Amino acid sequence: MSAVGDAVVYLNDPFNWTRPDGILDLLVEHLAISAAAVLLAAVLAIPAGVLLGRSGRGGGAIVVLSNVSRAVPTLALLTVFAVTPIGFSDTATVLALAVFAVPPMLTNTSVGFREVDRDVVEAARAMGMSRGQLLTRVETPLALPLVMTGIRTAAVQVVATATLAALVGGGGLGRIINLGFGQQDLGQILAGAVVVAALALLTELVLVLVSWALTPGPRRLPFRPARRGPAAEPEPTAAGVPL
Repeated sequence: MSAVGDAVVYLNDPFNWTRPDGILDLLVEHLAISAAAVLLAAVLAIPAGVLLGRSGRGGGAIVVLSNVSRAVPTLALLTVFAVTPIGFSDTATVLALAVFAVPPMLTNTSVGFREVDRDVVEAARAMGMSRGQLLTRVETPLALPLVMTGIRTAAVQVVATATLAALVGGGGLGRIINLGFGQQDLGQILAGAVVVAALALLTELVLVLVSWALTPGPRRLPFRPARRGPAAEPEPTAAGVPL
């Protein structure tokens, strides 16, 4: 049987889903690791992005930081953590993934707040709004689409990369792939990859819907093209022939 057939058999076996340390248990661990990493990155990156974006400073530094952070492999960070008191654990994976998730959140948040129309801000300030009101009622709603794009990008990357947790003794869906490599079972490796890919796509879809629900203003269904207004009819001439 081919690797694809073996993967289908593996995924259609209920025992592989429900047994201890089966797909469902590993899925919960994978989501917990990913959520912790994204939350930690958001706590660090979003406030910093708001401060830098509102001040209009640090744009060059953010670009450099983003490029340097993306150039450092997550697996290299896990190896570094292994020789520290953190050791091989889910904690090391969460920290490494959080470092990986900071750049897109920081960049998008900073750009989103920097690109808020200054005329709108000045008009709101002229109406007597305080700095706090400007932030919560004017700047944040306008910057929210870009902020959510950064969160969505980081979350999908983290979900896909969290499979590395299995290489340092952690949990998650990467254990299916790791075990498949150990047993030279191509079907199991493919099955694990399919589950991780499906989870990443589902994460993208859920966060697109969340972004759509939170973004103020006129709404249309996600992934649906915007409607065009009715075309204007040509004005008839005196002879009754359109121009």
